[in-house]
Amino acid sequence: MEVPYELSAYTRVLKLASTPGWGEFSQVSLIAGAGILLIGLMGFIIFLIMSVLPGA
Repeated sequence: MEVPYELSAYTRVLKLASTPGWGEFSQVSLIAGAGILLIGLMGFIIFLIMSVLPGA
């Protein structure tokens, strides 16, 4: 894979990129937060199962 070192290649990408609006940012933040909470909840449930099973 060849990495372009020309400045024009980078400026073209920066021209295509745009700053997200508040609505898009908040939607992405909510989805990411829900994913983090879901993964944490799954880890906590696995922790509870693993701490209860050895004592049974």
